[in-house]
Amino acid sequence: MRFIAHRLLLFAAALFGVSVLVFVALRILPGDVAAVMAGTAATPDRIAALRAQFGLDRPLVVQYLDWAGGLLRGDLGTSALTGRAVVAQVGQRASLTFPLILMSLAVALAIGLPLGCASVLARGRRMRGFLHVVAIVGGAVPALWSGLLLILLFSRGTGLIGIFPSQGFPSEGWRDFGRALASLVLPSVATGIVAGAGIMRYTRAAVGDLVDGGAIDMAMACGMTRTQAVLRVGLRLATPQLVSVVGLTFAQMITGVMVVESLFALPGLGALLIGDVGNRDLIAVQSELFLLAAFFLTLGLVIDLIHRALDPRLRIGAGSGESAARSNGGER
Repeated sequence: MRFIAHRLLLFAAALFGVSVLVFVALRILPGDVAAVMAGTAATPDRIAALRAQFGLDRPLVVQYLDWAGGLLRGDLGTSALTGRAVVAQVGQRASLTFPLILMSLAVALAIGLPLGCASVLARGRRMRGFLHVVAIVGGAVPALWSGLLLILLFSRGTGLIGIFPSQGFPSEGWRDFGRALASLVLPSVATGIVAGAGIMRYTRAAVGDLVDGGAIDMAMACGMTRTQAVLRVGLRLATPQLVSVVGLTFAQMITGVMVVESLFALPGLGALLIGDVGNRDLIAVQSELFLLAAFFLTLGLVIDLIHRALDPRLRIGAGSGESAARSNGGER
């Protein structure tokens, strides 16, 4: 409980720091925020109206407190471009982006875990070299290039094998489940290939260290084959490390997905953020950047807690340190 409380306090402090950083970063832009939002051809009356509409004529401390209070209530403000609540826009776009990220992560795990274990189990030099090249090439290929290659191969209309759509998302959204799922197949594969190569390298390194450390030999001495020992014992012991890697990969996929969304013309969070920046809707950008940062921090907190729960050595080490501290205090 002390560990969880400490992490939650750090999480709250990090959220506060991020909110201040995002707020200040948009206020130190050259010129007045209202003038930037209004555009170069705006009249002074239009700029003054925008400044009054969004409270930009008030002191900065008051502006920050109003914005932070709205965040605590779940009010992210109103878009100057569409007049809609920012939280509604983000929720609509997130219903596309997060399924895409989850599908990409599933592809990455389906590629990375089996090939990583295969790299450890491979006995021939040629097979090990081939898998090593696969890991390097897969990690070096940009998601944009792999997406273009998949479009040329599997897209309807222009691809050699026309199976999946390459542009857009159904206007009905997930109510048309079949078309919606099909439109995310190529983007998820394009992103998952790159992430899968990274997971493959981490899996090979984590399980390979256990092989060198003797854990696999001990399992084989108990009657397991080498393959059984690697898959049952090696993967289980490497799970805490792999959970951290998968969590970080999940967070990194957000930026990769934004690029792929533009390539496949998907109306996700990346398109929303790019459009708001291009249209100078800085009030909406402010809340969207904070949400992205909060998501990264939340994911890091969850990974930290899961890692501690899966790895008993961390709990034992913490308990031993606390016991030693109490013993030293008693001796004094």
